[in-house]
Amino acid sequence: MKKLGSMSKKGKIILSVVSGILFTAISFYIALPPINPMAPEFWSYLMFVILSFSYPFLFKSAEDSHPKKIRQNSRFEFNGRRLNKLTLLITVAPIIVLILGSVISSEVFNARKYASVIEVEEAVFADDMKESDEVTNIALMDSDSARYLGNKTLGKVSHMVSQYVVSDNYTQINYKYTPKKVANLEHADFFKWFANMDKGVPGYVMVDPVNNSAEYMELKKPLKYVQSAFFGDDLMRKLRFDYPTKIFDDFISFEVDDEGNPYYIITCLKPKIFPFGAMDVCEAVIFDPCTGESTLYAVEDVPAWVDAVYSGDLAEQKYNWFGTLKGGFINSIIGNKDCKQTTDNYGYIVIGDDVWYFTGVTSVTSDESNIGFIISNARTGEYKYYPVVGAEEYGAMHAAEGIVQEKGYKASFPSLVNVSGQATYIMVLKDASGYVRLYALVNVEHPSVVATAPNQIDLMKAYKELLVENELIDGDKLPENQLLAADITVTDIKTYTVDGNTVIYFVDESGVYYKGMLRDLEQMIFFEIGDKLHIEYSATDVDNIRLIGSVTEIKE
Repeated sequence: MKKLGSMSKKGKIILSVVSGILFTAISFYIALPPINPMAPEFWSYLMFVILSFSYPFLFKSAEDSHPKKIRQNSRFEFNGRRLNKLTLLITVAPIIVLILGSVISSEVFNARKYASVIEVEEAVFADDMKESDEVTNIALMDSDSARYLGNKTLGKVSHMVSQYVVSDNYTQINYKYTPKKVANLEHADFFKWFANMDKGVPGYVMVDPVNNSAEYMELKKPLKYVQSAFFGDDLMRKLRFDYPTKIFDDFISFEVDDEGNPYYIITCLKPKIFPFGAMDVCEAVIFDPCTGESTLYAVEDVPAWVDAVYSGDLAEQKYNWFGTLKGGFINSIIGNKDCKQTTDNYGYIVIGDDVWYFTGVTSVTSDESNIGFIISNARTGEYKYYPVVGAEEYGAMHAAEGIVQEKGYKASFPSLVNVSGQATYIMVLKDASGYVRLYALVNVEHPSVVATAPNQIDLMKAYKELLVENELIDGDKLPENQLLAADITVTDIKTYTVDGNTVIYFVDESGVYYKGMLRDLEQMIFFEIGDKLHIEYSATDVDNIRLIGSVTEIKE
């Protein structure tokens, strides 16, 4: 066989065309790079494409290069073949562009441009955050607990367990003004996909982070395009062929609309600083995984039912640009004057029909406490900053754990509520198995003010009493009775077991549901249909169910 360097020109051309086309097609099908010069990965892909076409011309025989004088020791010669420097230059040109472009668009030369990517409105916490008399509509569950409940729920559907798994990527959504976490099922492996490719993925899991419960939702029409599928059914491959020039973020959210229909929300990016700097959201694709149909929206036109377009990681990164680079790159490294940054995690707050990310803000030179916190809208990217000085999130978590340190409970990352005008962290305390045992409220500005309770009604009552004791609020502002009251006749009793805990529902003659946990009010198990009861309760925004604070039988 002839060496490449001595191959005829016609042979090299044929080899170039065949190898180049094959490599370009196969590598695109596997790697799925965006055909967009604003994407760094495009230039890496382009280099390998050029190499696949130019490889036959990369070397030529030393005799052809220097017929009169052969330099056997030349650094450009290998086994009698001489490197074609022009071909080499063309091949590595994309990498040169990538390196130069990355330097040109880096924070070193564009610090203030990075800082101006977002605008942050400073707001008053007590004005923006509605006071929470109840905390039953706050999503307190972290992703680990959601995965635990989701996997446990799927385990109850015996015919699903061997074929499907629940995706690890739970999305926080606002479903009918109620916080939920949702994740679709995925094929367990290639062979399970092959066996079920005609059936698709039959459903998804919806987790209630308020009541610590989960439900498997079976779809009328299965999901065809998912991330665990292969070949043409692979979600990203379908999207890339539909949108070959779009730069997709790694963040892909699975959501359902108010009718329970499933969709993927795929974020599209573009650089705010030429050519590769400050990648930010520009558009979003709403993709129907059942039919493969999709619609591309500008960010400002995304429908209101969509909750997650921006990722929490991107929200933090953009604020860190804003907080650290306003004074220039050198100041962000050495002086740190007026530099601030977010803590290394975030929680969720549901405000109106939108999900917001919440995270504390600390000084770059000290992370012992927060100097404020930000919220960022997951759909619109809007930011608000609240200058509330106090404990940072991990300090509050440790304060809550310290109250029950003998039990060894671990706190989840908190959310934020307004209790009687006081900025307050709210979180759950879990045992070693991941089950929620207690709820906790920790005052942001006064982290020694900590309340814990097994249910949210008692928690709020205990916390407000602490606020009065510590003279943080006026005791006259507290109502004498924290609960509402009703005399009912029981027309139906329903009981459910959730993670080993029995939940009981009393239904009155008007069809109103009263919910209680037997572990809190054990005497409820003895009541029967027809009993007349006096119930003290707290109304919630969740399906108009009233939470029982206390219940006694009315003696006739």
